[in-house]
Amino acid sequence: MGFRALRVMNEDRIAPGKGFGPHAHRDMEILTYVLEGKLLHRDSMGEQHVLGPNEIQMMSAGSGVVHSEFNASETEPVHVIQIWISPQAEDLEPSYQQVAFAAEEKRGRLRLLAAPNLSEKPMTVIRQDARVYAGELAVHERVKHTFDAERYAWVQVVKGNVSINGQLLSEGDAAVVSAERELSLIGIEPAGGEVLLFDLR
Repeated sequence: MGFRALRVMNEDRIAPGKGFGPHAHRDMEILTYVLEGKLLHRDSMGEQHVLGPNEIQMMSAGSGVVHSEFNASETEPVHVIQIWISPQAEDLEPSYQQVAFAAEEKRGRLRLLAAPNLSEKPMTVIRQDARVYAGELAVHERVKHTFDAERYAWVQVVKGNVSINGQLLSEGDAAVVSAERELSLIGIEPAGGEVLLFDLR
Protein backbone atom coordinates (compact mmCIF):
# COMPACT_ATOMS: atom_id res chain seq x y z
CA MET A 1 0.00 0.00 0.00
CA GLY A 2 1.56 3.24 -1.13
CA PHE A 3 4.33 2.84 -3.76
CA ARG A 4 4.84 6.05 -5.73
CA ALA A 5 1.37 7.06 -7.06
CA LEU A 6 0.05 3.50 -6.63
CA ARG A 7 -1.96 3.61 -3.44
CA VAL A 8 -3.89 0.33 -3.16
CA MET A 9 -3.95 -3.06 -4.89
CA ASN A 10 -7.03 -5.06 -3.88
CA GLU A 11 -7.86 -8.60 -4.99
CA ASP A 12 -11.44 -9.69 -4.31
CA ARG A 13 -13.33 -12.91 -4.91
CA ILE A 14 -17.04 -12.16 -4.59
CA ALA A 15 -19.61 -14.91 -4.08
CA PRO A 16 -22.69 -15.10 -6.34
CA GLY A 17 -25.21 -12.37 -5.53
CA LYS A 18 -22.86 -10.70 -3.01
CA GLY A 19 -20.83 -7.50 -3.12
CA PHE A 20 -20.10 -4.09 -1.66
CA GLY A 21 -23.00 -1.74 -0.91
CA PRO A 22 -22.92 2.03 -1.56
CA HIS A 23 -19.75 3.67 -0.25
CA ALA A 24 -17.95 6.94 -0.96
CA HIS A 25 -14.57 7.81 -2.49
CA ARG A 26 -12.84 11.06 -3.34
CA ASP A 27 -9.55 12.19 -4.87
CA MET A 28 -8.60 8.78 -6.25
CA GLU A 29 -8.29 7.19 -9.71
CA ILE A 30 -9.90 3.75 -9.32
CA LEU A 31 -9.22 1.08 -11.94
CA THR A 32 -11.10 -2.23 -11.94
CA TYR A 33 -9.95 -5.32 -13.88
CA VAL A 34 -12.03 -8.51 -13.86
CA LEU A 35 -10.22 -11.83 -14.20
CA GLU A 36 -13.28 -14.12 -14.08
CA GLY A 37 -17.02 -13.54 -13.93
CA LYS A 38 -19.03 -10.32 -14.18
CA LEU A 39 -19.16 -7.28 -11.87
CA LEU A 40 -22.15 -4.92 -11.65
CA HIS A 41 -21.21 -1.26 -11.02
CA ARG A 42 -23.59 1.54 -9.99
CA ASP A 43 -22.63 5.08 -8.94
CA SER A 44 -23.95 8.52 -8.01
CA MET A 45 -23.05 9.86 -11.48
CA GLY A 46 -25.88 7.72 -12.88
CA GLU A 47 -23.56 5.09 -14.35
CA GLN A 48 -24.68 1.45 -14.26
CA HIS A 49 -22.56 -1.10 -16.11
CA VAL A 50 -21.50 -4.74 -16.08
CA LEU A 51 -17.75 -5.31 -16.32
CA GLY A 52 -16.20 -8.58 -17.50
CA PRO A 53 -12.80 -9.99 -18.53
CA ASN A 54 -10.79 -8.07 -21.12
CA GLU A 55 -12.29 -4.75 -20.08
CA ILE A 56 -10.87 -1.92 -17.98
CA GLN A 57 -13.02 0.39 -15.88
CA MET A 58 -11.72 3.75 -14.65
CA MET A 59 -13.68 5.80 -12.13
CA SER A 60 -12.13 9.13 -11.24
CA ALA A 61 -13.64 9.86 -7.82
CA GLY A 62 -12.50 13.50 -7.89
CA SER A 63 -14.53 15.75 -5.59
CA GLY A 64 -16.62 12.79 -4.46
CA VAL A 65 -18.63 9.83 -5.75
CA VAL A 66 -20.68 7.05 -4.17
CA HIS A 67 -20.69 3.64 -5.84
CA SER A 68 -21.57 0.00 -5.25
CA GLU A 69 -20.15 -3.19 -6.73
CA PHE A 70 -21.89 -6.56 -6.82
CA ASN A 71 -21.38 -9.90 -8.48
CA ALA A 72 -23.66 -9.69 -11.51
CA SER A 73 -24.35 -13.44 -11.37
CA GLU A 74 -26.49 -15.44 -8.94
CA THR A 75 -24.58 -18.64 -9.75
CA GLU A 76 -20.94 -17.85 -10.63
CA PRO A 77 -18.21 -16.17 -8.54
CA VAL A 78 -16.34 -13.09 -9.74
CA HIS A 79 -12.58 -12.50 -9.33
CA VAL A 80 -11.58 -8.83 -9.43
CA ILE A 81 -8.43 -6.72 -9.15
CA GLN A 82 -9.08 -3.13 -8.07
CA ILE A 83 -6.35 -0.49 -8.13
CA TRP A 84 -6.26 2.96 -6.55
CA ILE A 85 -3.89 5.55 -8.00
CA SER A 86 -3.46 8.98 -6.42
CA PRO A 87 -4.41 11.79 -8.84
CA GLN A 88 -2.18 14.74 -9.69
CA ALA A 89 -4.73 17.20 -8.30
CA GLU A 90 -7.62 17.21 -5.82
CA ASP A 91 -11.30 18.16 -6.21
CA LEU A 92 -11.49 17.31 -9.91
CA GLU A 93 -14.80 16.60 -11.61
CA PRO A 94 -15.75 12.91 -11.13
CA SER A 95 -15.84 10.82 -14.31
CA TYR A 96 -16.34 7.27 -15.54
CA GLN A 97 -14.79 5.27 -18.40
CA GLN A 98 -15.11 1.64 -19.45
CA VAL A 99 -13.24 0.13 -22.40
CA ALA A 100 -13.29 -3.39 -23.84
CA PHE A 101 -10.53 -4.95 -25.92
CA ALA A 102 -9.91 -8.25 -27.70
CA ALA A 103 -8.21 -10.96 -25.62
CA GLU A 104 -5.60 -11.35 -28.38
CA GLU A 105 -4.37 -7.80 -27.76
CA LYS A 106 -2.70 -8.80 -24.48
CA ARG A 107 -1.34 -12.20 -25.58
CA GLY A 108 2.41 -12.16 -25.95
CA ARG A 109 2.58 -8.40 -25.43
CA LEU A 110 1.87 -5.63 -22.93
CA ARG A 111 -1.46 -4.04 -23.78
CA LEU A 112 -1.85 -0.43 -22.60
CA LEU A 113 -4.99 -0.07 -20.45
CA ALA A 114 -4.59 3.40 -18.93
CA ALA A 115 -2.35 6.44 -19.43
CA PRO A 116 -2.47 10.22 -18.89
CA ASN A 117 -3.10 10.84 -22.61
CA LEU A 118 -5.18 8.99 -25.19
CA SER A 119 -2.17 7.51 -26.99
CA GLU A 120 -3.77 4.23 -28.01
CA LYS A 121 -7.39 3.26 -28.62
CA PRO A 122 -9.27 1.86 -26.90
CA MET A 123 -7.88 2.71 -23.46
CA THR A 124 -8.76 4.83 -20.43
CA VAL A 125 -7.25 8.17 -19.43
CA ILE A 126 -6.09 8.70 -15.84
CA ARG A 127 -5.18 11.94 -14.10
CA GLN A 128 -1.66 10.87 -13.13
CA ASP A 129 1.70 10.30 -14.85
CA ALA A 130 1.26 6.53 -14.79
CA ARG A 131 0.75 3.84 -17.41
CA VAL A 132 -0.98 0.55 -16.76
CA TYR A 133 -0.50 -2.54 -18.95
CA ALA A 134 -1.85 -6.09 -19.03
CA GLY A 135 0.10 -8.96 -20.54
CA GLU A 136 -0.60 -12.68 -20.90
CA LEU A 137 2.42 -14.90 -21.55
CA ALA A 138 2.46 -18.54 -22.63
CA VAL A 139 5.22 -20.82 -21.34
CA HIS A 140 8.63 -19.52 -22.53
CA GLU A 141 6.98 -16.51 -24.18
CA ARG A 142 8.93 -13.31 -23.51
CA VAL A 143 8.04 -9.61 -23.53
CA LYS A 144 10.25 -6.64 -22.67
CA HIS A 145 9.42 -3.24 -21.21
CA THR A 146 11.92 -0.39 -21.22
CA PHE A 147 11.89 2.58 -18.86
CA ASP A 148 12.77 6.22 -19.14
CA ALA A 149 15.21 7.51 -16.52
CA GLU A 150 13.76 8.15 -13.05
CA ARG A 151 10.76 5.85 -13.50
CA TYR A 152 9.65 2.90 -11.40
CA ALA A 153 7.41 -0.12 -11.79
CA TRP A 154 5.10 -2.38 -9.87
CA VAL A 155 4.41 -5.77 -11.49
CA GLN A 156 1.48 -7.79 -10.15
CA VAL A 157 1.09 -11.42 -11.18
CA VAL A 158 -2.66 -12.00 -11.46
CA LYS A 159 -2.57 -15.53 -12.94
CA GLY A 160 -0.05 -18.34 -13.16
CA ASN A 161 3.73 -17.99 -13.02
CA VAL A 162 6.06 -15.41 -14.54
CA SER A 163 9.79 -14.72 -14.42
CA ILE A 164 10.73 -11.03 -14.11
CA ASN A 165 14.43 -10.36 -14.83
CA GLY A 166 15.14 -13.88 -13.65
CA GLN A 167 13.02 -13.71 -10.49
CA LEU A 168 10.19 -16.26 -10.33
CA LEU A 169 6.81 -14.91 -9.22
CA SER A 170 3.53 -16.79 -8.82
CA GLU A 171 -0.11 -15.72 -8.74
CA GLY A 172 -0.64 -13.09 -6.05
CA ASP A 173 3.05 -12.08 -5.96
CA ALA A 174 4.30 -8.62 -6.89
CA ALA A 175 7.65 -7.04 -7.69
CA VAL A 176 8.70 -3.45 -6.97
CA VAL A 177 11.18 -2.20 -9.57
CA SER A 178 13.63 0.69 -9.30
CA ALA A 179 17.01 1.48 -10.84
CA GLU A 180 16.24 -0.70 -13.88
CA ARG A 181 16.05 0.40 -17.51
CA GLU A 182 14.47 -2.80 -18.87
CA LEU A 183 12.23 -5.59 -17.65
CA SER A 184 12.16 -9.03 -19.24
CA LEU A 185 9.00 -11.00 -18.46
CA ILE A 186 8.71 -14.69 -19.36
CA GLY A 187 5.81 -17.11 -18.91
CA ILE A 188 6.79 -20.07 -16.71
CA GLU A 189 5.51 -23.66 -16.57
CA PRO A 190 3.03 -25.19 -16.21
CA ALA A 191 0.78 -22.71 -18.03
CA GLY A 192 2.46 -19.31 -18.21
CA GLY A 193 0.86 -16.30 -16.53
CA GLU A 194 -0.76 -12.89 -16.69
CA VAL A 195 0.58 -9.65 -15.22
CA LEU A 196 -0.48 -6.08 -14.61
CA LEU A 197 2.46 -3.71 -15.04
CA PHE A 198 2.45 -0.17 -13.64
CA ASP A 199 5.01 2.29 -15.07
CA LEU A 200 5.25 5.08 -12.47
CA ARG A 201 7.14 8.32 -11.93
